[in-house]
Amino acid sequence: MVAKISAGKSLFGALAYNHEKVDNEKAKVLGANLLCEPADGAFRIGSVMADFNRWIPSHFRTKNPVFHVSLNPHPDDKLTDDQLTEIGREYMEKLGYGNQPYLIFKHEDIDREHIHIVSLRVKSDGSKVKDSKEHERSKAITIELERKYNLLPTEGQKQGELWMLSPVDTSKGNVKNQIASVIKPLVSMYHFQTMGEYKALLSLYNIGLEELRGEVKGKPYRGLLYSALNKEGNKVGKPLKSSVFGKSVEYEGLEKQMQGSSLRIKEDKLREQTRQMVTAALGKTLDEKAFREKLKVSNIDLVLRRNEEGRIYGVTFINHSGRCVLNGSRIGKDFSANVLNEKFSDKEHNVDNTHPQTIQSADMPSINSPINLEGIGSIIDSVLDTPVFDNSNNIDTGSRHLKKKRKKKRRYGRQI
Repeated sequence: MVAKISAGKSLFGALAYNHEKVDNEKAKVLGANLLCEPADGAFRIGSVMADFNRWIPSHFRTKNPVFHVSLNPHPDDKLTDDQLTEIGREYMEKLGYGNQPYLIFKHEDIDREHIHIVSLRVKSDGSKVKDSKEHERSKAITIELERKYNLLPTEGQKQGELWMLSPVDTSKGNVKNQIASVIKPLVSMYHFQTMGEYKALLSLYNIGLEELRGEVKGKPYRGLLYSALNKEGNKVGKPLKSSVFGKSVEYEGLEKQMQGSSLRIKEDKLREQTRQMVTAALGKTLDEKAFREKLKVSNIDLVLRRNEEGRIYGVTFINHSGRCVLNGSRIGKDFSANVLNEKFSDKEHNVDNTHPQTIQSADMPSINSPINLEGIGSIIDSVLDTPVFDNSNNIDTGSRHLKKKRKKKRRYGRQI
């Protein structure tokens, strides 16, 4: 069983995320601790917030007072609601939250049974619930619960299998929810240090990312657009603003994630671990296809970026076991784009062009290319479907008629 813990500032945000699924009949409340249960059994976010607020002291020093955890049994485990409720209660008790208010939600929007629990990290007297070595203690608790309830062990399983993450398929419809169900777990699980590394990770799931950056009325503007990609790596449908998915996957949220990832990668020596596995795989192979197969054995995906001539200009390794994303040059000069291009260029018949993690250049702007938003208010508004800024003032309308130089763009996504 995998437990994913997060700390936050917004109690309403955590409750709204779960209650939205309840309202859409994709989740339900399994149980509550130290909270009033309504006579009709229907928990409503307004009354729940008021109930939680009774436990929040007027003064406390905890920066992130909200506790949110998801407990994810193995996909093959089939548990009753009573069992899931009991597992949730035992987990909270053993972690030190037995005397805290909390709600247990069961999510039913995917095949894998799992629960979410929302609670408070701050006690009613203003002190903080003990969180030292929280992740280590949590892992020990989940292993203990696996044994007690005869659950399948999740140690060594691929993260994608545990979370049931699936590539976006536009033919299934509801693209917004498909993208949301992928990007939120990815951001919470994986460590990456640049937007380029994040973009490579998204490409595994047929998701594209574009950056909007420039000035509006003299003020800097930064934004992100998420898009669904088809198997050729082309955008399908209208791009979606990052704000519709929540702060964690917006520009500022990702910047904070990248800062924390840098420290985590260094502390856990993930770069060194990844380099050892990549070195072993490369030393035993002579061509790209065999290299990918060797990496797969170590649970590593390879994402290559190629220009129109087929030259490799970017390399990214995604270590699913260590949950980290690293550009080739970051783990060593022997794995840079130039080195791998030279190694594989004279073996064109062995280049794995059909592999889904080969990125080709195409007519899509680079994420790192700045876009001047002045004078294109109507264009941005039509793309985003909502105004980014008021284009009634301080916009040089004459600039719209200037002929702009067409920039070469790049394609990201699965290639067949």
